Formats: sequence, structure tokens, C-alpha cells
Amino acid sequence: MDVLQKISVLREERHWTEYQLAEKSGLTQSTISSWYRKNMTPSISSLAKICDAFGITISQFFLDDSNKTVLLSEEQLELIEVAARLDKEQYYALLQFLKLL
Repeated sequence: MDVLQKISVLREERHWTEYQLAEKSGLTQSTISSWYRKNMTPSISSLAKICDAFGITISQFFLDDSNKTVLLSEEQLELIEVAARLDKEQYYALLQFLKLL
């Protein structure tokens, strides 16, 4: 899967439009659209902004589906630590809430 396809998959998993991705990443929608029109790969700095918007690291972005090792960001680790302290009922309530976002 190439970089643009991966961005599309991650965006669609979140039900985001290109406009929403642009807003969350701090890039312009025209920049993102031009990557697809011109079949261009984003610069590393633009990709870093995209990854920040998705809440993943650049390393996580480039992991393929066959690689089972996942590197977590500090924010993701914090979420796991908080979730680990919840009782079963609280955990499932949090999980349902997160799925609604």
C-alpha cells in the first residue's frame, strides 16, 4: 500500500473528509487534494502533521498489516494506563464512549 492509499484508509476508518483531515492536521485541503490529483507523496513534515492528526507516529504509519509489533505514542500509553485502573463496568462504558467519537 502506498502512502496516499494509507492516508485514505486511515481517514476513511475515522469517517473523515479531506477537509476534516486538513483541519485536524493544520494543512490546507488544497494541499491534500493536490497530492491525489498529482499522485505526489507528501513531504516528511506534512506526513508528520497527518500522523499527529491521526494520533499515530510515523513509525506506526509505515507498519504493514503483517507486522504485529506496534509502537505506541505517549498519549496512547497514557490511555491504556488509565483504562487498566478501571473496573470492568467503567472500562466497557469508556470503550462505548470512545466508539461513539
